[in-house]
Amino acid sequence: MSNQSIATNKLSEVSLDLRASAFVRVRKGSWWLRLTTLFLVDYTLLSLAWIFAGYQSSSEHLSWYVPSQYFPILITIGIQIGSLALQGIYREGQKRYDYWNIIKSLTFAHGLIVLVCSLYKPVVDITSSRLILLSWLLSILFICTGRYAVNVTLEYLRKQKKIVRSSVFIICDPQEREQIASFIKKEKHYIVSGTANANSLDRYKRQQTLSQLNELGVTEVFISWDALKNRMFLCWLFQASGIQVHILPMELKPIYRNVEFNKIGGMPCLSLDCPIITGKDFWIKRICDFCLATLFVMLSFPIYIAIAIAIKLDSSGTVFYRQTRIGLHGQQFKVWKFRTMRSDAETLQKELEALNETKDGIIFKIKDDPRITRVGKFLRRYSLDELPQLFNVILGEMSIVGPRPLPTRDVDKFSEHHFIRHEVLPGITGLWQVSGRSDILDFEQVIHLDMSYIENWSLALDFEILLKTVMVVLKKDGAY
Repeated sequence: MSNQSIATNKLSEVSLDLRASAFVRVRKGSWWLRLTTLFLVDYTLLSLAWIFAGYQSSSEHLSWYVPSQYFPILITIGIQIGSLALQGIYREGQKRYDYWNIIKSLTFAHGLIVLVCSLYKPVVDITSSRLILLSWLLSILFICTGRYAVNVTLEYLRKQKKIVRSSVFIICDPQEREQIASFIKKEKHYIVSGTANANSLDRYKRQQTLSQLNELGVTEVFISWDALKNRMFLCWLFQASGIQVHILPMELKPIYRNVEFNKIGGMPCLSLDCPIITGKDFWIKRICDFCLATLFVMLSFPIYIAIAIAIKLDSSGTVFYRQTRIGLHGQQFKVWKFRTMRSDAETLQKELEALNETKDGIIFKIKDDPRITRVGKFLRRYSLDELPQLFNVILGEMSIVGPRPLPTRDVDKFSEHHFIRHEVLPGITGLWQVSGRSDILDFEQVIHLDMSYIENWSLALDFEILLKTVMVVLKKDGAY
């Protein structure tokens, strides 16, 4: 057994689905095939439901043969499929065969269709009570029947071993093993490849466990709640190896925003996404960052000029200071700041290391740092030295709100779980800055605040942190 954990300098460079094995590609292709099949079946059945309802309800029939009627039919079917998708009917698991959810989704969709048609007069009137009632009943009947037929067909193909099942692994305490395995086996698309005790997730056994899962071609792992320690790091570690994490809790507890509630064999199961800001969340945040940063730069341009003049009059050297920091996915970039120290500050830092006030030495902080200039003290007191980082935000290297980017000197002292903070864009301000700034001298507290931000991210939280930043800066709390 290897006594070495994953190398920390490599950990932050791991990208999703590193294995890129043939099994993973087959599974993804199988998932897309099932999704496309369900979509086409539903689209066909809903089209038939509306056409049959149109022929039975009025003389003004709905028909695909009349070009003017294409758009109304497409819109109505699109609303229905969208409603089904929002209810998770196209996701893996039992949700796609939850007939009660299908009925609720189609009922909501029909209500929305009536509302839209009452506000905007369509080419074909589809608001007659008989047409709506018939189309609603037929849509439910056709979709539920279609799902049942698909389920029966898939079950037959599985028995014939013509469908690739998802290979899963169970990590739990020995006394839970049989119970959890029995629940998972109720899901026909899973095949249990093996089990392991909870201690397989211990620090010095994780690498061996991951290697074993990769050899087995495992794509999903089920972990009992009691066996899960350091859940964020383990979730990220498994996801980075292309393995989806499912938690089987003995008791339900709130985890974080990227969690989906499912049922596995009738037992509640929480599926965790990697604790990072990705997808539409990333792009929403990025667009907001770009717009706000551009606006702030334009509004604060006179302040830039005034600060530049003050720096040049106060001490010799450049106006701006650029330092290499570690950003998204461990990539290096140059962070911009107004210069607040003497030109030889980095050279002097080596002589001042013994005076570092942080407990673990990861971050370098001295309350009365002799390298800071007179203008620099004022700029730091009100965090004005950070203003040039708005250009880093515009360039996409930083976000307005997020974990602060740290110099390479600090990152070289990281433990492996610290690297998770590099899975989101670094920020100008964040929970660390509004919770004490330089008064927080324990880096584990900083990590706790960063993880709390990542777990609970929302635009509302970003806005709240921005407001608190203004208050903290005006009060000069923890500024030095």
